[in-house]
Amino acid sequence: MRIYTLLKKFFGYDTFRDQQERIINAISDKKDALVIMPTGGGKSVCYQIPALMFDGVTVVISPLIALMKDQVEALNQNGIPATFLNSSLSASETNMRVREIGMGAFKLVYVAPEGLMTGAFLEASRNMNIDFVAVDEAHCISQWGHDFRPSYQSISSWVHRLPKRPVIAAFTATATHVVKKDIVTLLDLIRPQSYVSGVDRENLIYRVVKPSKKYDYVAKWLKEAPSEYTGIIYCATRKTVEQVASKLVKEGINASYYHGGLDAETRNRVQDDFMLDKKKIIVSTNAFGMGIDKPDVRFVIHYNMPKNMEAYYQEAGRAGRDGLESDCILMYDSSDIVKQKMLITQNSTDRERYTIQMENLQSLIDYCNTNNCLRGEIQSYFGESVEAMHCNSCSNCLDESEEIDCTEAAQKILSCIYRMDQRFGINLVVDVLRGAKTQRVRDFNFDTLSTYGLLKEESVSLVKEQIMFLIAKGYIVMTADEYPVLKLSPTAREVLKGTEKIVMKQTRLDIKDKKTTKKRGFTSASNPELYDELSKIRAQIAQSKKVPLYVVFANSVLSDLASYLPTTRDEFLSIKGIGEKKYEIYGEAFMSAIKLYIQTKKM
Repeated sequence: MRIYTLLKKFFGYDTFRDQQERIINAISDKKDALVIMPTGGGKSVCYQIPALMFDGVTVVISPLIALMKDQVEALNQNGIPATFLNSSLSASETNMRVREIGMGAFKLVYVAPEGLMTGAFLEASRNMNIDFVAVDEAHCISQWGHDFRPSYQSISSWVHRLPKRPVIAAFTATATHVVKKDIVTLLDLIRPQSYVSGVDRENLIYRVVKPSKKYDYVAKWLKEAPSEYTGIIYCATRKTVEQVASKLVKEGINASYYHGGLDAETRNRVQDDFMLDKKKIIVSTNAFGMGIDKPDVRFVIHYNMPKNMEAYYQEAGRAGRDGLESDCILMYDSSDIVKQKMLITQNSTDRERYTIQMENLQSLIDYCNTNNCLRGEIQSYFGESVEAMHCNSCSNCLDESEEIDCTEAAQKILSCIYRMDQRFGINLVVDVLRGAKTQRVRDFNFDTLSTYGLLKEESVSLVKEQIMFLIAKGYIVMTADEYPVLKLSPTAREVLKGTEKIVMKQTRLDIKDKKTTKKRGFTSASNPELYDELSKIRAQIAQSKKVPLYVVFANSVLSDLASYLPTTRDEFLSIKGIGEKKYEIYGEAFMSAIKLYIQTKKM
């Protein structure tokens, strides 16, 4: 079958993963497609192989300007002629590439959505033989998605201006039912074949932690992690990013920071340092990541809660793209909710969008406070039907603390909110319940309430966690105001009457993380010292070509080379991930190192 020949020749693999073969066959048969596949699931192969099968050009529409160069370089090194057009090019460079595209020099052309309806490309595209359009990160087209980009809504207009309608396929890692519907409608997909792979990624270990001192937790975790680990720490604001990065560097941790306030040259340098392993840890706002395709990110830590479950899943999903076990840690504090609600309030343009964003945020708040399996909660959010599960690899399933009846504490909390006329926020409620002697408590005469000091023996953290649990369960409503207020929902009445019990696990504030061992480890190579030598060769090549390490060879390829020790062309090509072109470019350098290693061992 031709697609297997192409897979082996250009990508170095003998078999397809999951639904890749079905997707490729459908697109090659000129059927539109909607593909929802988790990060690291192999989406790019699903449009790159059809591109090789069509006679004309394939246009890949992508917002990832920072990633286009790497993707194109990777294709070229696999022997596939590709190029890109985006705002990083000068006018003369753009015109030259457009002429080359018109002459049929490339099979794939990566274009930013902003460039479709402007400049030389719009005019040139009318004369191109465009057989196939692949829309990457397709969720960006929907205003109900977590990363809406208005420029995506021009794609359909551009397609209608072409002399013939190409096959169109939309690709994304996440999409709710509403977003899926928007993708199909706004791209004018014709009876699209829909392929939805499960969102679960078994190698990711999800954790929700609630430390009283976030930075201390992060610093301790990083110092205990293997020094080879690379990772991303996401913060909500630029100020927090710089503060956290500065503290880590002072403690001798190899970290740098990235946010939209830095100039382009600095951002590019930080990104290159991370991709070449010069910097192991990047502290960043969510500006960092969409253009990052680094396979060996071992952890993603959210220092602050993101805006919704889609954003969390996408950002956490930047870990472990190579299939090895990786940590996804979400650090939770009620103050993060206030920040996110303020951002939503400031940025919402209409009431409907505001409501949906608040609902999406609440879903993530519920995730942070559930006792259920975190993996199952993610699957359920994205519409996958899951039975009650115990994955044994998320913080909830690993938590062996017992469930306890908290009904009495819940009644005290609900009663206190009611007696405070449901007009105040979480911090003042906590102060009253703990019997704080603050001026604000006295100003409102709350020290005379019957609920004053009812939970004085409990810590601030525990009382806050109990309140957030009640919010997650729907007994308390936190308003979306700039200064959120706690109110009782109708279901609170059953708890106050004692007809409904509240059961939650003992606080996990001080429980040490447990880690499993499946697939964990920097390399599984049989000869780790050779792996190190091959890594150095790869780094030298990557730096000379100014490309990320994975563009040369993935870690898994180096591991196999250092295990199977190939010394002939056929043996080298039998390694997964090495196609014919890669062998031509790199085979001699790596085989020479392998032969030298074998000779040294014999001596």
